[in-house]
Amino acid sequence: MNIFEELKARGLIFQTTDEAALIKALTETSVNFYTGYDPTADSLHLGHLVPILNMRRLQLAGHHPVALVGGATGMIGDPSFKDTERSLQTTDTVAQWSESIKQQLSRFLSFEGDNAAVVVNNYDWFANMNVLEFLRDVGKYYTINYMMSKESVKKRIETGISYTEFAYQILQGYDFYQLNENHDVNLQIGGSDQWGNMVAGTDLIRKKSGNETHVITVPLITDSTGKKFGKSEGNAVWLDADKTSPYEFYQFWLNIADSDGVKFLKIFTFLSLDEIDEIAKAFEAAPHERLAQKTLAKEVVTLVHGEAAYQQAVNISEQLFAGHIKALSVKDIKAGLKDVPSYTVASDFDGNLVNLLVNAKISPSRRQAREDITNGAIYLNGERQTDLDYVLSDTDKLENELTVIRRGKKKYTIVNY
Repeated sequence: MNIFEELKARGLIFQTTDEAALIKALTETSVNFYTGYDPTADSLHLGHLVPILNMRRLQLAGHHPVALVGGATGMIGDPSFKDTERSLQTTDTVAQWSESIKQQLSRFLSFEGDNAAVVVNNYDWFANMNVLEFLRDVGKYYTINYMMSKESVKKRIETGISYTEFAYQILQGYDFYQLNENHDVNLQIGGSDQWGNMVAGTDLIRKKSGNETHVITVPLITDSTGKKFGKSEGNAVWLDADKTSPYEFYQFWLNIADSDGVKFLKIFTFLSLDEIDEIAKAFEAAPHERLAQKTLAKEVVTLVHGEAAYQQAVNISEQLFAGHIKALSVKDIKAGLKDVPSYTVASDFDGNLVNLLVNAKISPSRRQAREDITNGAIYLNGERQTDLDYVLSDTDKLENELTVIRRGKKKYTIVNY
């Protein structure tokens, strides 16, 4: 199976320009290809991971990746299938975000060897181009009819689109032209929402230089509601550990729907298709064991954050499930219980457990609080507390910072001091 056939078998090809020509190029030569990443935030997110992993797959197959950081286009924002105009950022902010993205990409691509990856920034060729040069040397190759025919533009015509975002497709087209001229790049890879912008590049190259270039789009990954994973949709899963912790990342994959498990193994892991078929058989025979999700979590967390982060995420999960709160650091507790309610005690807090349960709304009344304690439903840092007169002391403060109270099996509350 050649690399194109493998990508197709994994569900990683949505559209192409000339499939026969692509197969020939990818099987008979070493192709220089690129994917662009606009710095519209200080981190890439899960939506970017598919094209990143495609870059890695192609590099492993002997092809040469060029990662384009959009230091210039990131200052404008791609309108593709966005309902509203993007917020514009300062030059300094975009420059900082560009550097962060460059560092993230280096985790996945090899910058050594015969087909070493290269990172370029389109600010390098746009920074000194004035508007007259742009209109004369680039703009004249595009008709308004052509630009308005793009689906990404059509969607915004009724609600309004600025000239700034309208012209984005020309900028992306010129990126491809520059990379073709200076880096011999003949293939661009991007999400399926980028098709219009990408073929704007192939058209420009053909008109200006006569070269034939190609495009591959990959399918967009959506959540259970059908929304694309991306920060503008408000449900981003970030690749930066400070924005989405490895534990959260691990839990995300562990909670993937059964119907998506095997499909995502093909898309997001480097397990062979034969290995995935074996996992699929075992998963189908015993779906309750969640082998697909567990394998996904292990493979993707290790890929993005490393083996140590994966092991830490597993440890947090196991200790929380067992109620072994004291076996975890405060940092791990905060990661594992990020979304649970919290309560900060008042400066005159007397330590009385019954009062705390009521004030923190863990129990609805003093009577219920006493019943909860008597019935053994209250746990302090994983240990059952049945003393009605119990007064919390410094020994109950983990790292002198917080106490974890659990009511029943699952209702956690973090008490901060």
